[in-house]
Amino acid sequence: MEGSRLSGLLSLKDAQAKLLALAPQSCSSGLPLGPVPLPPNRWLAEDHKAARTQPAADLSAMDGYAICGSGPWEKVGESKAGTPFEGSLEPGHCTRISTGAHMPDGAEAVLIQENAEVDGTRITALELPHEGKHIRRAGFDFAKGETVLRKGTEVTPATLALAISAGLDALNVVEPPAVAVLDSGDELVPAGIPCAPHQIPASNGAMLSAMLAPYVGFTEMLGPVPDDPDKLAEAFVEGENNHILITSGGASVGDHDLVRPTLEKLGAKIDFWKVAIKPGKPLMVATREVEWGRQVILGLPGNPVSSFVTAYLFALPLLRKCMGASDPLPATVQMIAGEDLPETGPRQEFLRGIQSAGTVSLASSQDSSALKALAMANCLINRPAHSPSVRKGEPLEVYLL
Repeated sequence: MEGSRLSGLLSLKDAQAKLLALAPQSCSSGLPLGPVPLPPNRWLAEDHKAARTQPAADLSAMDGYAICGSGPWEKVGESKAGTPFEGSLEPGHCTRISTGAHMPDGAEAVLIQENAEVDGTRITALELPHEGKHIRRAGFDFAKGETVLRKGTEVTPATLALAISAGLDALNVVEPPAVAVLDSGDELVPAGIPCAPHQIPASNGAMLSAMLAPYVGFTEMLGPVPDDPDKLAEAFVEGENNHILITSGGASVGDHDLVRPTLEKLGAKIDFWKVAIKPGKPLMVATREVEWGRQVILGLPGNPVSSFVTAYLFALPLLRKCMGASDPLPATVQMIAGEDLPETGPRQEFLRGIQSAGTVSLASSQDSSALKALAMANCLINRPAHSPSVRKGEPLEVYLL
């Protein structure tokens, strides 16, 4: 019966592709380099080329002696990191040399100090290195004019160090989009206010804002908004200055699920609705033409676990795409099942799991309202549609949270 109801639903892969194709384009700006705090989650807006060669000269890769000829050698000086030996080596001569120091002119290899027998200034090899041994050649890392960082690369501590070493003084990065979060439902009460038995605290807005914060820093909070078309319309108008509007609740097919019809009355186009995943089937994506351009609206389910899972699979990739990430989708890792898992039905399932040391087991509850189990989970177990049962000890694909 469920199979017939799922006909025409988008797969996760197709739904993600459709959403990412709608990603608003954010502006770019220069990120200065040096001893400044590195903002999290920034991606490059363009390719960047090296302004210098690294290393700029042949360097020693080890502590020891820069040698010329087959030895024995007379030590004639020293080359230290930052203070090169002035002069050239002739056959039978060597210099003391430290890791990272410039190789003297005429030097053919580095005799590491463990293989050197020292008698005053006379150096003999216990094991003769071949020509070029322990030398870092000029430009072996990168050369001036070479593209060292590609558009869409995430700015990490390592890429920051590479950029500085390449002689760059700034990186052109994509700025984060403006995002608003709206949660709706008559049953919702703002956080911190006592609830009647028929009410619940509005937690989804805070949860979603916290998930988005590493990417955008600040989200405009709208709501909680009651199940009232006029109130919803007012909230949509209030949030129309944002590139992305994320709603939680009211996107299903019930009598009081008013997000979709309200958006349509405001002129929004429903790009797709419902995805063959569990939890999160009633996911909706719409676009709306506003004064500044086209706003993307992502309608998430109201159940908190469904809202969390769909935000992880859709909202976060959308933000990464807006910010220029070349690979915005989350990646899975392989782990070992800590217990038996049953076969799956026609929808792709994302089970809340607890992983430790490469083994993953189910959280205490898989109900889409179970926040305690969600808070304890540190991964999502990816179970594709129509997957066979899994026995304890067999491999599983897992998204780390």
